[in-house]
Amino acid sequence: MQDISVELSGNKILKSINLTVQEGDFVSLLGASGCGKSTLLKTIAGIIPQSGGSVVLGGKCADRLPAHKRGTVIVFQDFRLFPHMNAAENISFPMKMRGVSKREYSRAASELLTKVQLEGFEKRMPHEMSGGQIQRVALARALAARPNVLLLDEPFSSLDVNLRKDMRSLVLKLHREFKITTVLVTHDRHEALTMSNKIALMMDGRVLQYDTPENMFNSPENRQVAEYFGEAAYLDGVVGNCVFKSEIAEFAADKPNGAYQAMLRPSMVHIVSGENKNFKIAELSYQGETYSVVLEHALTGIRLNTFIQSPSSYRIGNMVSVSIDTSNAILLPVN
Repeated sequence: MQDISVELSGNKILKSINLTVQEGDFVSLLGASGCGKSTLLKTIAGIIPQSGGSVVLGGKCADRLPAHKRGTVIVFQDFRLFPHMNAAENISFPMKMRGVSKREYSRAASELLTKVQLEGFEKRMPHEMSGGQIQRVALARALAARPNVLLLDEPFSSLDVNLRKDMRSLVLKLHREFKITTVLVTHDRHEALTMSNKIALMMDGRVLQYDTPENMFNSPENRQVAEYFGEAAYLDGVVGNCVFKSEIAEFAADKPNGAYQAMLRPSMVHIVSGENKNFKIAELSYQGETYSVVLEHALTGIRLNTFIQSPSSYRIGNMVSVSIDTSNAILLPVN
């Protein structure tokens, strides 16, 4: 995607998007509703024309290619099976369009049903299947088209938690087996972190950061990226002579002099035994195996987040000692 822009009804939906997806990659377009991620996916597929820039597929400009000649297949959130066709017929459809023999496409449809864990479902009609089963058939049909790029538009969002987890595992298994370049649209950061080898975080029609899941989480380029990947506290401070100093902490920092915010994730903050009890438990929220805790510094009012194991004897209002592991603190420059 080279400098892709899309304007619809006078509104700029995508603004100079530049992304390269390598062959065999699994890339997630991540962001909140309205950020432009689904529009970008449909632009790759040729469903929505770009206002500027170029889509290059396999080293060749695809701008003049219609959707059905791009070698891309898109699986939508609502699955869209042909209601008058059974499972095998739905899966066979793209093969029939390519002129594959009946014997061959019947065999391939049965094999694909087995791969998506629906062996024996050949004759099932869409109205006879659950949402999860319909989704598996839609996925098998997409694979039957032998796409160069598989495009998934929030395919798990309507499923319950357990089924969503199963479908993620299945999609990853099929991705490894078929080695198809895959682009997933999602608003779920956990989904993006666990499924992708690269993530493009989008906001307001732009890509904020395009990187590996590990770098997105551990080395965000700015606070907007950091906040999308989980709860954190931010300490205002300055770096001088390679030392970061804030009101409640200071530590070595190999950064140029200037103003920064130190990002502290809950895993970096620990309640410890000690006499210097300068934090108050301001909030305590039961999470099952853990409690989510908000700690408030008695003098400055600065708040930190952490987790403690359940069950716990701590109560709201208790004064506690706190240790901050600054070795993994992330310093974000203040513009």
